[in-house]
Formats: sequence, structure tokens, C-alpha cells
Amino acid sequence: MPLPVVTLVRHGATEWSVAGRHTGRTDLPLTARGEADAGRLGERLQPLVGLAAFTSPLVRAAHTARLAGLAVVADPDLMEWDYGKYEGLTTTAIRAARPGWELFRDGCPGGESIGDVATRADRVVARLRDLGADAVVFAHGHLLRVLAARWIGHPPAFARHLALGTAAVCQLGTDHGPAEPCLRLWNDRGHLAD
Repeated sequence: MPLPVVTLVRHGATEWSVAGRHTGRTDLPLTARGEADAGRLGERLQPLVGLAAFTSPLVRAAHTARLAGLAVVADPDLMEWDYGKYEGLTTTAIRAARPGWELFRDGCPGGESIGDVATRADRVVARLRDLGADAVVFAHGHLLRVLAARWIGHPPAFARHLALGTAAVCQLGTDHGPAEPCLRLWNDRGHLAD
């Protein structure tokens, strides 16, 4: 019997993601390109229609899921990192004021720490494992990176090594059984017309 696979999908592009601005809780819509990419995701994810599917309640993730043709349940644990005072800023702007700043080490003043995000990711991982079946998750870049790190048993800061583009597809699974979690696919954007 095949082991369950969890497909992770990052939402399509927004104005801020294109500009490299940290977009946590600001509820931005998709750009026209983000909507087109979500439609391409629909073609790619067609075989997964009918699986248990979950989304961040934020518009950019939930709309991506709808445009991709999947019926999803909103899960607040899938919301993006709360960037606090760094919301809307680029990494370059943050480092100009705070040299050496690293999101996955330092977190955000007035927002979440890496531990806060990992706690939410751990709850999602536990629910997905308890499901015992294939599933799909639509969410955000930094949250999905932490979720993947936690899935494979690494510290949450390992997420800094997992770059993830908009409208990318990833898969989490296991190798030889539940005791060997693995990344089966990461940052696949082959379905997009670049």
C-alpha cells in the first residue's frame, strides 16, 4: 500500500511578493499573473481533486486554491509568519536598520519568533500525519518552509535552506515508512509559463 503524500502549494504572486516585501498578515489579492499561475496549478493538481485540502484563510492562498479547482478547509495555523514591525519591508530595508538580521534566527519585533511559527507548523504536521491519507495544503512561503523542515524532523531554522517560489508545488512523504519522513519534491514550478 502506498504511503500518504502531502502536496504543498505556495499561493500565486501578489504585488508585494513580486517586490520582495514581507507579506505576513496583510491580506493582498493575487496579481493577474498570480491568477493565471493559479489556473495552471489547476491543471497540475487535477489528479488531487477530492483529497482532503486545507488553506490559509488569507485571500492570496484561499483564492489560489479556488482557482486551482480544489475545495479547501481554512486552517488559521496555515497563516503566514506575523512580521510585526517588518510587515511590508524588504530584507534589504530591514538589514539597513538592523545589520545581520536573519528571519529564521531573529524573528520579527512585534510579530512572531521562529518558535511561534514552528509551534503552528508542528500542529499542522500532527494533523496531517493523523489523517493517514494524501492531502493538499495551500499556504505561504515562509510558513511552508518551516512546515517542511518540521515534517523531516529538522529544527525550524533549517527552513532558511528551502527557497520557495510563488505557485510552486512541493511534496512531503516518507521513505520506507512513517519513521523516515522525506521531501519528495521541492519548489517545482515546471507547470508555469515563465
